[in-house]
Amino acid sequence: MSARTAARRHHLRSAAAAAVVAAVAGTALMPLSAYAAPAPGAGNQHALKITMGAPAPSGPLTRGGATESFELTVTNPSDKPHSYHPWILGTPAGASPLQKADVVFKVEAVTAPATDSFILQQDGEWEGMFHPAGKPAAEGFEIPAGAKLTWKVTIGLGKSYPTNDGDFTLRPTTYADEAAEGADTGTLTFTTDPAVKAGKLETWFDRITPCQDKTGEYQCREMDLRYRATGDGEFSTALATALDMSLADGTSAAAADVRLQMQVDGQWKDLTDKDDYRLPVIPKGFGAASGERVVHLRAKLGPQSKLKKETTVTLNARTGLAEGNTHQVWSAAARFQVAPATTGAGATGTTPSPTPSTSATARPSTGPSAAAPASATPVAAGTTTKATGSLATTGADSGTGLYAGLAAVLVALGGAAAWLGARRRRATRA
Repeated sequence: MSARTAARRHHLRSAAAAAVVAAVAGTALMPLSAYAAPAPGAGNQHALKITMGAPAPSGPLTRGGATESFELTVTNPSDKPHSYHPWILGTPAGASPLQKADVVFKVEAVTAPATDSFILQQDGEWEGMFHPAGKPAAEGFEIPAGAKLTWKVTIGLGKSYPTNDGDFTLRPTTYADEAAEGADTGTLTFTTDPAVKAGKLETWFDRITPCQDKTGEYQCREMDLRYRATGDGEFSTALATALDMSLADGTSAAAADVRLQMQVDGQWKDLTDKDDYRLPVIPKGFGAASGERVVHLRAKLGPQSKLKKETTVTLNARTGLAEGNTHQVWSAAARFQVAPATTGAGATGTTPSPTPSTSATARPSTGPSAAAPASATPVAAGTTTKATGSLATTGADSGTGLYAGLAAVLVALGGAAAWLGARRRRATRA
């Protein structure tokens, strides 16, 4: 396993544990370091073995159709009792993050205490959770020494399962880091009918040029933000994008008076940080057949700028579903230079800086976006402009941050805060 994958798994475990603690307590989510309390049996960690049986009946799943079930068995081969805090991660093959209603999930005890189950979402990822019935959501199962517990797990596709997502893969683990070395790496893949050619959403900036209104070259930059979907199907939920800026010299965008605008029907419309620089939503139904979608933007220095010298602006565009599971899983970045009109590259008779650069780099997203009224310019399929920037890393993958609405879900299950916190993943675990 790569270091990047291991780090991601550690982050997911830590975030889930911390969020469960905070939500069950009915409090606001806190930094992960606040929940670094050790799990019980600290001298007996990483002992459990997790296995899955074959699904029955076998065959592909259909949207809104029959479900399939398999047995999940957790064995404690150690000579001491061991706690188990279940966590099942679900990943679709395709572009769209999942909503809770997109997957049917139920867990029933076979040789285990009575069990309750529920679904969560974190960083755009689907999560199946279960715990002892009638107990707080953070309560784990106690597995005696040398014993094992078995559950029947039922999976199906909801009618709303996205048409641009295909096969659905489950990986069981534990959010308190209780599985033995290499004992939580197995997966189970459910095929879908009809089969879907999995694609992705690509977002990138290109065509960064001086503004056409003859504003000083380093006081105004125009650029295009582009979107393109690949693969079968389409997004069943609208997409929303928020922008943010940072300056290389540490000056805030407000102090530099860098203003963002979007072109709508030939006119420039101001975007404000009060609205997270939100762009118009892309209506649901966006897919490969929609062609390329283009939003024309510009960034310009205003008259109140306190910028003293040339610096580089990084403009990030972060995109997610406009409702429901709104974690922003796609991102792109553009970089360009700005300078005050009377100094540096913008001054008369001085040597201009090198040609502004553009890039589209994947960056972690940190929060949900929301719908914003307006319109952007779609480009019909077959009439796209070749991009000059590189494409951002895309897909329904997770970055950083905690999922929204978790507290309300878990508080509804009842219970008080327990000891449970995030366990740091051992450095030797790959």
